[in-house]
Amino acid sequence: MSYATVNPYTGETLKTFPEATDAEVTAAIASAHSAFLQWRKTSFGERAKILQKAADLLRAGMEEHAALLTLEMGKIIGEARAEVELSARIFEYYAQNAQKLLAPEKLPLSDAAEGEVWVTHEPLGVLLAIEPWNFPYYQIARILAPQLSAGNTMLLKHASNVPQSAARFEKLMHAAGLPAGAFINLYPTREQIEMILNDPRVHGVALTGSEEAGAVVAAQAARALKKSTLELGGSDAFVVLADADVDKAVNWAVFGRHWNAGQVCVSSKRIIVADEIYDEFMEKYTKGVAALKAGDPMDPATTLAPLSSQGAADLVRGKIAKAVAAGAKAQQVGPKVPVRGAFVQPTILTGVADANPARLWEFFGPVSMIFRARDDDDAVRIANDTPFGLGGSVFSKDAKHARAVADRIETGMVFVNHPTMVKADIPFGGIKRSGYGRELIGLGIKEFVNHKVTGIVDIDAEF
Repeated sequence: MSYATVNPYTGETLKTFPEATDAEVTAAIASAHSAFLQWRKTSFGERAKILQKAADLLRAGMEEHAALLTLEMGKIIGEARAEVELSARIFEYYAQNAQKLLAPEKLPLSDAAEGEVWVTHEPLGVLLAIEPWNFPYYQIARILAPQLSAGNTMLLKHASNVPQSAARFEKLMHAAGLPAGAFINLYPTREQIEMILNDPRVHGVALTGSEEAGAVVAAQAARALKKSTLELGGSDAFVVLADADVDKAVNWAVFGRHWNAGQVCVSSKRIIVADEIYDEFMEKYTKGVAALKAGDPMDPATTLAPLSSQGAADLVRGKIAKAVAAGAKAQQVGPKVPVRGAFVQPTILTGVADANPARLWEFFGPVSMIFRARDDDDAVRIANDTPFGLGGSVFSKDAKHARAVADRIETGMVFVNHPTMVKADIPFGGIKRSGYGRELIGLGIKEFVNHKVTGIVDIDAEF
């Protein structure tokens, strides 16, 4: 596994990093465990000060941090700034709420004479986070903030193409006052991941990534009897009902499919439109996609970024070709994208029949699959005809109607009249092959804690 910064816009290799040695991995585990023994005793108030300082530093260094995200994975600079701000808000959320979220709970007992029973939430120890490249800072913040707040410590294995973002985040946390060893960035090999999980001082792993990686890591964790959480792929349905505001739906569909160059687990990958408004929607959507401007991601005028790497671009183009070979129609939209850089021409796929395997794929790039639905039942059928279940959306002028349809969609998250809501105070996670477990708010902070039951029985009670 090669750790290197390769600018997706220029193709230039800017910096490389050596893989960790076994000795470095062993030392990191020992350091994280040693830090945990002290960090678990640190008060919520002291933890909160450090998290708030991290948020303050993120905002103070906004331009520097955002530029690094653009440099390493190619996202447009405005979206990079938004990611830095979102990461800051996540730290702030836990600084303000962690103590309340983990407060001891007294259980109501049917027989008061039996005394009291409390549930407390205690940290487990060292955790491993395996994170992807598409949101280099947000992905770290989403797992690190709650788990540090809970009293755990963490080792990070970030994606191999964002090594500087990973190192910069470690530096940020140290500058915020986090004790040495409480958060350590590593550049491990695949073999060393299993080595980490087999260490008894490591108590769990959180992975965001591909189905293939998730299956391997979950199996390794299971063999080591360690807990895992997985956030994997998504092929979110974007359902436009017959009574929707077409212009609103079109605007959100263009954004929902193409933000971060379409490299988002919860982007609107399958657009399902009611028959009555299909033609109008297609005409306006095609114009909206054609208006996107591909170019230098550092240029504020750019609205379509390159993909994260040339390999990623080649993979998307290969999937388009296979979909067409299986009977789909592909329409390339808009001005030709630049030759330089890992760009993919925005493409609309229609006529993706039930027999076409492409309907089950996740296109991680600017590719829209659009389906015509006969009615609400057909829209729900198409929406649920997927191995994934991460996010989704339903558009209608009638909120009650939209909610009724949304309730029938099998997914971990669904929004009415919005493609997705990625915020510090909304939980994130899915079902089916999109993984298991949740991140953010109280659900996320309680994924890796011991929910300890303490019963206090009257000492004078008799058998």
